[in-house]
Amino acid sequence: MRRTIVHLDLDTFFVSVERLMNSKLGFKPLIIGGTGDRGVVSSCSYEARVFGVHAGMPMRMARQLCSDAVYIRGDMDQYTKYSRLVTDIIADSAPVYEKASIDEHYLDITGMDKFFGSMLWSQELRQKIISESGLPISFGMSVNKTVAKIATGEAKPAGELHVENADIHNFLDPLSIKKIPMLGKVASLKLQRMGVERILTLRQMPVEMLQNMMGKNGVSLWKKANGLDSTPVFQYSERKSISAERTFQQDTIDVKRLNELIVGMAEKLAYSLRKKRKLSSVVTVKIRYSNFDTYTMQKRISYTSFDHVIMEVAKELFVKLYTRRMLVRLIGVKLSGLIEGVQQLDLFNDTEEMVNLYKAMDDIRNRFGSKAVRRGIAY
Repeated sequence: MRRTIVHLDLDTFFVSVERLMNSKLGFKPLIIGGTGDRGVVSSCSYEARVFGVHAGMPMRMARQLCSDAVYIRGDMDQYTKYSRLVTDIIADSAPVYEKASIDEHYLDITGMDKFFGSMLWSQELRQKIISESGLPISFGMSVNKTVAKIATGEAKPAGELHVENADIHNFLDPLSIKKIPMLGKVASLKLQRMGVERILTLRQMPVEMLQNMMGKNGVSLWKKANGLDSTPVFQYSERKSISAERTFQQDTIDVKRLNELIVGMAEKLAYSLRKKRKLSSVVTVKIRYSNFDTYTMQKRISYTSFDHVIMEVAKELFVKLYTRRMLVRLIGVKLSGLIEGVQQLDLFNDTEEMVNLYKAMDDIRNRFGSKAVRRGIAY
């Protein structure tokens, strides 16, 4: 059976949330990120993009390009809240859905045509999201995730686009190769130097040539250019997680050492998130006492992969959880509610030094191993 995949993407998500909370922002150019000159643009409105502003740009340059824009630091708590609201609406309706990032979802509605009509059902879901959240959203529909995602990009802002199987090549061929999901800057420049600007040219290249040039990534790009993608929609669950535990050979009541271990686990897990380009929204701490009684406590947080944030939550949970003052057999930390994303989502503070510190530490870990550099309390 041919699949039917829908890709839903909230339009300029951070900007839309800010405008929902403050109607006076209207259609003014809006730039979100670190508000000092050393900050970075995290998101911007379409009105600001006209001036050449884009995400990842230094705030100093954005001010030069669009001095009349409204500048906002950003509120990750609110963005997380609305992201969860939209996910809840989708979860109530969709048979299978995957939360791909803070503002993107994939839905597998294969077979829906037998009962409702896939396009009609998707349109009704989109309207429900708009009505209940107040946020604009676009969607693309096709036979796989790659074409559906590209279709969403072409449908924006606030649009809908269905690409039938027979129309895939006609749809993809004239588009820039930059429209292909997960095409990195290095690969893009390499192809452009060869004169490959459009998806049609990439599609017509021998797959063996791309494989020799780029290895497996070259084959993957060729498949995407041909509209081929068998990647399934992975059912989203808050239970998806990564965790670390420590079982003691001899039960302990050394609270200082237990705190140090909690911090160390949080640091290790946060690094793992960043390495996998993921964010977490739930922190759980687990304690097992010497009599094998086991207790857990969790807390929802704004999406993050910063260990200084996760550490503080983990320490807070441990203090609340460790009340019996008995010997401890095991402690653990778990991060769940995982989504794809990079920590740019949390760069709303004027802390270029903090960002550079994380980058430097992770570069050292990537080169010499995860234990090459750690915070002093984690030893």
